[in-house]
Amino acid sequence: MNVLFLTHSFPRREGDAAGSFILRLAVALRAEDVKVQVVAPATAGVPASEEIEGVPVDRFRYAPRRYEKLAYTGNMASDVGSSWTAKFALVGFLGADFVHAVRARRNFEPQVVHAHWWFPSGVVGTWVGGLSHIPLVTTLHGTDVRLARSVGVAKPLFGHVLKHSAAVTTVSSWLKDKTQELAPDVNPTIAPMPVSTALFFPGKSRDGQRLLFVGRLMPQKGVEHLLHALAAMKTLASLDIVGDGPSRGALEALSRELGVATRVRWHGQLSQSELPRLYQSATALVVPSAEEGLGLVAVEALLCETPVVAFDSGGLRDVIQHDRTGLLVPPGDRAALARTLDDLLSRDGRGSDLGKAGRLYALSAFAPESAARRYAEIYRQVIGANAS
Repeated sequence: MNVLFLTHSFPRREGDAAGSFILRLAVALRAEDVKVQVVAPATAGVPASEEIEGVPVDRFRYAPRRYEKLAYTGNMASDVGSSWTAKFALVGFLGADFVHAVRARRNFEPQVVHAHWWFPSGVVGTWVGGLSHIPLVTTLHGTDVRLARSVGVAKPLFGHVLKHSAAVTTVSSWLKDKTQELAPDVNPTIAPMPVSTALFFPGKSRDGQRLLFVGRLMPQKGVEHLLHALAAMKTLASLDIVGDGPSRGALEALSRELGVATRVRWHGQLSQSELPRLYQSATALVVPSAEEGLGLVAVEALLCETPVVAFDSGGLRDVIQHDRTGLLVPPGDRAALARTLDDLLSRDGRGSDLGKAGRLYALSAFAPESAARRYAEIYRQVIGANAS
């Protein structure tokens, strides 16, 4: 079986974190006799066509190089909303994506088109699927559902994509609920993305007072809540922050204002291969996000037997079972977050039992083999329905 992946985020090189879960799925699907080819946007310094871990990738140019800034920044929706240049680039993006997808359809002859995120890939997927009578599977990851909920003109287009999808999947039960609020006639299948069980595994020792955050530095990720909690904690814990984004300058200034700057280390964006050592040495990963689609960083931490403290919000509830695989805190409650972190650091073993239980759960729910079996079955179902 051949499956064409359409995505606006895919690793630009081996070890790149961007869209790494999509690569993990593509690789794991080989065991299910599914061959994947990927169409993704170009960016500076990346070949137009290549193979990453044996997965063919065709990358499309969509604007003059200095304007090709829609992909790999995490700001596509806001950029398009605030800039006419970005709006024109988006038109080029959709057109180029469609042309390359049609070319891939002719050369690769897929039985299924799988769009990751309903926008922009799902929109292009409806065009390709309609032109070729190939079933479309659309996976909703979180940011795209927030787009449909928050931007009025996006909701009808969201409904159009879902209506023309042979199957819709969400990466968490929370996303399924939010999708059905917007499109009551749609019944998505919950099918999370995989995490590399070979890359993320337990280490030998931990720093007893070191906290970790991994994610994009933007308001939705809630790092300001974590900094306030760090300042309010009784324990003089240190904090590693991995990631970059538009809020970094303001967050660094906030750490100085709160008097915790000397206890915070800013690592910037790191490759996937650099993350395990940080998970393995941290006392806990903190995920103070609001309405996270799933929270794969929490899964990565659990695979390393690292306890996770998170806000009780969004898809994180599918990963963290309170006081079994981690600790959940009321969203936005900085005082409760500080108390919970102090409590965890004062426990015997500092929550090692949570980490061990979390690893067992993560292996069963998020291993690449499990995700590949789930998606291969979805592909077979839509192919069968399309043939009847």
